[in-house]
Amino acid sequence: MRHFVAIGTYLRLEKGEIQMEKYYNDAIIGNKEITASFTKKGELIRLFYPNTDYRQFIDFLHVGVKVNDSSMIYLHDDINNTYKQFYTENTNILNTEIVNTYFKLKILQTDFVCIDKTLLVRKYKIKNENNIDLKTNFLIHSSLLTSNNNQVSGYYKNNCLLQYMHDYTFAICSEYKVDKSQINNNQSNIKTGVIGDKDYIGMSNDSSISYDIGVLKPNEEIEFCIYITILNGADIKNIDKKLDDIKVLDYKKELEKTKKYWEKYVKEHDSIKLINSNTEYIKKIEKIYKRTILLYPLLTNHLTGGISAAVEIDENRTNCGRYSYCWPRDAIFITNALDILKMEKETERFYKTFCKMTQSKSGMWEQRFYTDGSLAPCWGYQIDETASVIYGVYNHYEHTNNLKILKDTLKMCENATKYLKKYVQNLLDGKEESYKSYDLWEENEGVHTYSLAAIFSSFDVMIKIYEKLKPEFEGNRLRIEKIEKEVVILRKYLVKIKDYILKNLYDNNKKSFIRNCDEKMDISLLGLVTPFNIFSPKEKKVLNTIERIELTLRTYTGGYLRYEGDNYAGGNPWVIANLWMADYYLSAGNKTKARECFDFVVKSATEHGFLAEQVDNNTMQAKWVIGLGWSHAMFINILNKLYN
Repeated sequence: MRHFVAIGTYLRLEKGEIQMEKYYNDAIIGNKEITASFTKKGELIRLFYPNTDYRQFIDFLHVGVKVNDSSMIYLHDDINNTYKQFYTENTNILNTEIVNTYFKLKILQTDFVCIDKTLLVRKYKIKNENNIDLKTNFLIHSSLLTSNNNQVSGYYKNNCLLQYMHDYTFAICSEYKVDKSQINNNQSNIKTGVIGDKDYIGMSNDSSISYDIGVLKPNEEIEFCIYITILNGADIKNIDKKLDDIKVLDYKKELEKTKKYWEKYVKEHDSIKLINSNTEYIKKIEKIYKRTILLYPLLTNHLTGGISAAVEIDENRTNCGRYSYCWPRDAIFITNALDILKMEKETERFYKTFCKMTQSKSGMWEQRFYTDGSLAPCWGYQIDETASVIYGVYNHYEHTNNLKILKDTLKMCENATKYLKKYVQNLLDGKEESYKSYDLWEENEGVHTYSLAAIFSSFDVMIKIYEKLKPEFEGNRLRIEKIEKEVVILRKYLVKIKDYILKNLYDNNKKSFIRNCDEKMDISLLGLVTPFNIFSPKEKKVLNTIERIELTLRTYTGGYLRYEGDNYAGGNPWVIANLWMADYYLSAGNKTKARECFDFVVKSATEHGFLAEQVDNNTMQAKWVIGLGWSHAMFINILNKLYN
């Protein structure tokens, strides 16, 4: 989907040290403004504000303890540490249990984002399970991402560490009094666990603070909170009151409020009733299902309805073209899942607000957008993005049976249809430069079977939209006549598109459909059957194609590749490919094969219930983007068909 060569993780040289670049978001939390992601060891690696696709602030944020005369023991990385991580059930509250076996120090780190505040709370419960006293200091070493034109400065004020740039201030504070602070480059001495009071203000990306939490007696336990907030602007003169308010928060009250909010959210959107929930298999399905419900609000812009494909993993574009954008195509699959999960208001906001504000004057939609509606970086054009929106509108209507969505988006869909008709006509007339577009994987330019299937479906549902709305125009003879003429034209195009596919995109020698002129087998050929319904699942040409897919795209693990020769991120099976096959087999009445494809995906889910973009062919573990919206959407679609 996002081309470039990816290798998962790689080593980079920085300031004389070899460091591991972090890609995987093992856990994700957030609210309507802040999105934060973590490693499985509890390290905070990304923090986005004011939307999940906007600024990522963190280069690194390392926390640790100094015990007696030790050097700094990094909570996220020490040879003597053991880890256990879990979400509080049915919430976006993350718990990481860290045990330092050398000092027998047990630490419970609880991370949550307040529902109604721009505030990440990190609650620490530290217990001395040793039989000796442990003098303990808690240290924070923070470095922000920046650029040459946006230099970060550090500032220690009002018992808070402030790191600021032109337009934002990143603040760290606690109810505990800061023991020492260092506002300049301190990469080396922080490791000793000792920082010096150096420069109350300075120009440096990284700064440190330490808290003296005293001597912990055997079996003694202490609790405290670290608060992280982001303030608009760098006017640090006026933020004292905001920081003072944060430091006196009742974190127990905020934690309970956050817990109740997410529990209620899950309950409201729990639309698929599973059976035999006592089995481990069903429990894992339920974990993926509940995590999906909790993930989608973190991907959605609640003002515009724009939906990010995923929380970003590669903000520096080292291995891909980035993921935290809204692709209309990805979004229509996600909105289908939103409807199943009783999130119809979110779906309507996407079509009635986001799609309207991003549609060009010509009627088309570009490749991708920021969730606020701004045009995102693009490298090509994809005709299926435009066709998908029309399909998605009608799909939403079928879920809700609410004519209002059709009326409210009619003009938008008509403009898109007008654009698509020109595209098809140019194709039929052989005007090569006018009809080329990229495929859905964004790698090849040309005429693609999946893209034509999407256009076919958009024309088909446009006819249905007119049929549903025709009674609304009773008495308007001219409007009805115009609709009737348009329906005739669209029906003719349906025939022409199908004929074109059969003539040009079916290989009689190989006895299968082909994706385009390169004749490679591609999982997206399933779009001819589902979701776009050009051909029935048991037509001979379709069955021939399925047979070839099974021979060429199925790996020894039981997973399916996107296409022959796919080498993106190692060339692994894709979650959506397996779920797409499951969808096909369900449409063909083969529930056994569908479950095989579905089970492969269930087994690949992370411990927290996240689905990735891919499944590692060697380890069967989640690979590359963890928490991909499209993967979760297809899962919900198949789960709904299996259990509802």
